[in-house]
Amino acid sequence: MWDRTHSREPTGYSPAEMAPRRQEPAVSEEKGPQTEDDGAKGLQGAGPGFQPPEGGFGWIVVFAATWCNGSIFGIQNSFGILYVMLQSELGGDGDEDSKNPQLQFRTALVGALAMGMIFFCSPIVSIFTDRIGCRTTAASGAAIAFIGLLSSSFTKSLEVRYFTYGILFGCGSSFAFQPSLVILGHYFKRRLGLANGIVAGGSCLFSVSLPFFLKTIGSTIGLAHTFQVLSAFMFIQILLSLTFRPILPPSRDSHHNRQDKLAIRSMKQQCGSQLGKYFNMRVFRRKTYRIWAFGIATAVLGYFVPYVHLIKYVNEEFKENQKEWILLVCLGAASGLGRLVSGRIGDCIPGLKKIFLQVASFMLLGLMCMMIPQCQTFEGVIVVCLFLGLCDGFFITIMAPIAFELVGPMQASQAIGYLLGLMSIPMTAGPPIAGYLHGYFGNYHLAFYFAGVPPIIGGLVLSAVPLIHQRMLKKQQMDSSKDKMLVSETVMNGELLPGCPAT
Repeated sequence: MWDRTHSREPTGYSPAEMAPRRQEPAVSEEKGPQTEDDGAKGLQGAGPGFQPPEGGFGWIVVFAATWCNGSIFGIQNSFGILYVMLQSELGGDGDEDSKNPQLQFRTALVGALAMGMIFFCSPIVSIFTDRIGCRTTAASGAAIAFIGLLSSSFTKSLEVRYFTYGILFGCGSSFAFQPSLVILGHYFKRRLGLANGIVAGGSCLFSVSLPFFLKTIGSTIGLAHTFQVLSAFMFIQILLSLTFRPILPPSRDSHHNRQDKLAIRSMKQQCGSQLGKYFNMRVFRRKTYRIWAFGIATAVLGYFVPYVHLIKYVNEEFKENQKEWILLVCLGAASGLGRLVSGRIGDCIPGLKKIFLQVASFMLLGLMCMMIPQCQTFEGVIVVCLFLGLCDGFFITIMAPIAFELVGPMQASQAIGYLLGLMSIPMTAGPPIAGYLHGYFGNYHLAFYFAGVPPIIGGLVLSAVPLIHQRMLKKQQMDSSKDKMLVSETVMNGELLPGCPAT
């Protein structure tokens, strides 16, 4: 699943993609193309002459970030096993209960809330990271997630677990996750890609091993004690977050910010200035960004459905309750492979043509979701899961470079933050809707067909973004050339006027 370095300016952006490289100019409807000088200025917020250590204590930070990413998304991606355990605890193994739409909806909402809150809190986490630092933000988030998982073990009420697991664990995970990516930019520049690759690859080991681990301990010690064991992962993350010591020097813009504050007189103006600073809505003025964000938000409506309902589906369809954890292992392993491969492929594709990787991944993801009910054997579902994992890895990895291309380096942080926030709503709604459809119709066939439609629609919407971007870029270049021709003609006419002094 997921993944999006900050300096003093929030980014919400995957560290590997923040390494300096040549980019196409980002087009704005209001201000025209951004030049490479503008982009260079945006990457200099760390202060002149700063050189990251490129290792040393930074490798401990990499380990801590790997644990953070792996434990959070390993637990989230393994919710399909917890979903079955939740229904068993509520007595949902009977035929009547298994066909109860309300029970299916309410149970799926527990995991969907947790995943949705990770993305919903992203814009707010960027503000906290800038104001109080990576270490405090990450440690506080891990502590909240720890409390959420631990308290989930002391109740059997779904309504209470909406708050403990869905809200507390989800919000805490968001506050712990983003700083773990931000801090890598403090310790690496030349090796930033390597550090990010280690974090991505290492975290996938959690996604591969946790399903088997949860299946084993869940059947032995029960759901309540399983939540307590999972809370130990977050307790360890609290300690590891203390290694997130920022070393970037203060931004050179701080003096100008103080002067701006002194110039503002009224309290109303001060509040407006602060809100405008942290909630910059300028990215939504770009047509290409609006279309891109809408396309992705549409596509992810069915994105999380297989992670929640696949285990229950094979239990019902194939009576398989011993090896179903293999499906989540295949999803995690293929996703890790997809992230590694798509990063290398994305570097070879110039400009916004990278978005066609997202288009292909969403289209294939939708088709694979629709193929799940067509599988006649358990092995066929395994093959489908491998393709679903690859699509997941391609979609996640290429998102940050596309945002960089669309809005430029100065606004990439806000673009990613708002996108994650928009994604939270459909991502939260998808699994409960699929659970309701399963309960209403008595099987998962229509639920998986439903999950496959939004990614296909989203992919079609995204395919229009490069075309619109190129059209806008050509229009800006034509307007610029016309202005130069007018200036040139004015100068020539002036030289031909009678009485013009000889040079």
